[in-house]
Amino acid sequence: MNLINPQLVGDIKNIIANAQEKAVRSVDFERTMMYWNIGRRIFEEEQQGKDRAEYGSKLILYVSTQLEPEYGSGFGKRQLERARKFFRIFPIASTLRTQLNWTQYKTIIRIDDEDKRAYYIAESVKNNWNSRQLERQINSQLYERLLLSNDKESVLEIALNEKLPVTPNDIIKDPMVLEFLGLKRESAYYEKDLEQAIITHLQDFLLEIGNGFSFVARQQRIHLEGDDFFVDLIFYNRLLQCFVIIEIKTHKLTHQDLGQLQMYVNYYDRIEKLPHENPTIGILLCADKNDAVVKFTLPSDNQNIKASQYQLYLPTESQFLAEVQKELAVFQYKKDKQNDGE
Repeated sequence: MNLINPQLVGDIKNIIANAQEKAVRSVDFERTMMYWNIGRRIFEEEQQGKDRAEYGSKLILYVSTQLEPEYGSGFGKRQLERARKFFRIFPIASTLRTQLNWTQYKTIIRIDDEDKRAYYIAESVKNNWNSRQLERQINSQLYERLLLSNDKESVLEIALNEKLPVTPNDIIKDPMVLEFLGLKRESAYYEKDLEQAIITHLQDFLLEIGNGFSFVARQQRIHLEGDDFFVDLIFYNRLLQCFVIIEIKTHKLTHQDLGQLQMYVNYYDRIEKLPHENPTIGILLCADKNDAVVKFTLPSDNQNIKASQYQLYLPTESQFLAEVQKELAVFQYKKDKQNDGE
């Protein structure tokens, strides 16, 4: 028995797990294709009606009454309307991604903007999001939050792996939405409470802060000539190839907070960073911030210290989109002014 390779059983378990995963994906994709074909057939029949809107509504109602008693609610009127919409948005079957299931496509077809749909499809495939994670990212307006610090073309290129992120603005979101921590926004809590909640929900936090992050340390001690300092959270981003330091403040940002974070960033750049790695990024995660304080506290050419306000709840879409439109207008004005000066 000692001659048997100890890795044998482990290898066989991996083969079984991979086969089971492929089987599940195959079943999921067949279900997706079933609804795509149903949608195609309804759409083709619908085109023969004189008054297409009225005929289409009657057609779906008729088909659902014939199918639902036999096959269940998965073939009711609402589901058939989704199938028709699914085909109209994705009329070419070869463009469908096998990594996405029907539940995910049902979520995606609710999005009207084509670029926004492309972004969430690409990110779902790249990060292997499940249906719940995809729903959460859409509800937290991830795409719009990234647009606040970048342009649409860059956001899509990074999502599609056509471009690697090269600056903090490519991946860092402001605000960050931390509703998964379960902290009530009306309650008083300490920074250590927020930090502990992040550690408890580390997987969700990694999903929120973006692609390529891995956890390094918590309360990292820095000893400087008899004085001890403790860095809240340290991550590493393999895409940017740099350390990312996150300091948590449950009060409104101050210039002293920025100075403290700058010291930590300087320490990591001079002591911890390897020659081939890029400069350390510092993120001040705060309850509230004043952009003018950030601007005038940091050097004019600052690229690596960022302040991001956190929210402990998912904003309503109308509330957030109104804020996004205001911020995008300011962002575009600054960009146009910069281009005019070149």
